Amino acid sequence: MRKLVIWNLMTLDGYFEGTKPWDIDFHNLAWGPELQKYSEQLGEEGDLLVFGRKTYEGMAAYWQTAEEDGRIKDYMNSIPKMAVSRTMTEPGWNNARVVSDPVSELQKLKKEDGKTIFIFGSAELCDSMLKVGLVDEIRICLVPVILGAGNPHFKATKEQLPLKLLEATPLKTGGVILRYEPVKAA
Repeated sequence: MRKLVIWNLMTLDGYFEGTKPWDIDFHNLAWGPELQKYSEQLGEEGDLLVFGRKTYEGMAAYWQTAEEDGRIKDYMNSIPKMAVSRTMTEPGWNNARVVSDPVSELQKLKKEDGKTIFIFGSAELCDSMLKVGLVDEIRICLVPVILGAGNPHFKATKEQLPLKLLEATPLKTGGVILRYEPVKAA
């Protein structure tokens, strides 16, 4: 069975972007050779990226025209991608498709052979996948900054979701990569 893994960078106070969409300059505070290597390893581990519509549109706009060369750009443009949207009809990015029912699609895909399925960014999609119990692991790079305001990665919920720490890896930049597994109810 394949795993569904959430990956994102987040500030110490819980934001994955500032008060405006794509306000993610704080990522540079954690970026460095270690996080670049980790990002390249994600490319080797996964074989499908899933995005909510807003994140998908931003990623597609950035990576299709990115001036940087390298493994990450090649990975982002070549890997199969799935955009979750009720309004999009055409993905407009190489090797991508649009789905409107992520729960049934991901339930099916997780049963197939393959590598890890990653959700990058996409806080609302992450929230809905956590609530239905489809997420196998949460990986967060905690960026050493307090932003003060912005869009929280984890949304308000009525029930706690206990997590088991799998690994904590400090970076020379001061960031920390945290890996958690949702604790299944007994």
